[in-house]
Amino acid sequence: MKETTAIGLMSGSSLDGLDIALVRFTKENEEYRFQILEAETFPYPDTWKKQLAEAYFKQPDELGDLDKAYGQYLGEQVLAFAQKHKVTPDFVASHGHTVFHKPEEHYTLQIGDGQALAKACGFTVVNDFRSEDVGKGGQGAPLVPIGDQLLFSDYEICLNIGGIANVSYDEDGKRIAYDICIANQALNYLAQLKGLDFDRDGDLARSGKIDMDLLKKLNNSPFFLQLPPKSMGREYFETYQKDLLVTEPSTSSGALSVPDMLATFTEHIALQIALAISWLPKRKILVTGGGARNKFLIERLQARTKHEVVVPDKQIIDYKEALIFAFLGLRRLEGKTNVLASVTGAESDSCSGRIWKAT
Repeated sequence: MKETTAIGLMSGSSLDGLDIALVRFTKENEEYRFQILEAETFPYPDTWKKQLAEAYFKQPDELGDLDKAYGQYLGEQVLAFAQKHKVTPDFVASHGHTVFHKPEEHYTLQIGDGQALAKACGFTVVNDFRSEDVGKGGQGAPLVPIGDQLLFSDYEICLNIGGIANVSYDEDGKRIAYDICIANQALNYLAQLKGLDFDRDGDLARSGKIDMDLLKKLNNSPFFLQLPPKSMGREYFETYQKDLLVTEPSTSSGALSVPDMLATFTEHIALQIALAISWLPKRKILVTGGGARNKFLIERLQARTKHEVVVPDKQIIDYKEALIFAFLGLRRLEGKTNVLASVTGAESDSCSGRIWKAT
């Protein structure tokens, strides 16, 4: 039995913080098992939250500087985490923070320079898991499905509700996965209009009323009619949805309140997820990501779908993505496939990721 200890890093588009998970993997007869030994979320200081939120609008030279600075920041957080828990991982795997994702233009960018990260923490680093697939004509996303398939096979459907909601499942012997809709990116944006980081338990949304005009506009997008593979990034929210929320669209009863917009967007998420999996036979859905902790959203999803919605323990909810990026790093170092063409639409599977040695 082979045993490996790794640290996985995940920074989602909702900017709720940096997830760090220390994971032990064991492998026997090509079957993997995992144990999350330690895991923490480090909320971003206001300065980093602002820089990451504004990275989308920066010039190339500014982005280059931010890439290196953020890589160093990640490395410093990893080193502090490792020292706190008195561990020396075999490697660190980092998703980075997505600034741009334009697979139709063969371009994706996750900042967090690997060399700067490795130098700051002193461990081998694997990062940049998307570029190779995008270069092969793929979407470069979602990346988690290989982990869903090999680590969470007890569940027929794996649903992640983070900044963006995405789903994965097996069909005819192949893993299928794709992005469904914007999720916490929008919900957190709306909560921040009320001075909150997020809408805890969906309580604000629960207090609002669904506006059918806004719901219709949110649902009226060619993206939802596209067949997979497909993915979306912050560009979709900025281009197609943000203005609908910023302007507080008028109704016969006046301008919509933030709770009304939250209630409507929550219904939009639940509806799009339910529609995406409506044709599948009744199955168990494992729901993870920050949205799994939004009780109102989970209630609306269960009301919309015939499937059994399963919310796991807090550790899996919060750290499944960090865990799976550690797994992607392990597969990269083993020289095995970690990005599936059946998911991304690329010309072939990939063993993706750049390896950086500490210097």
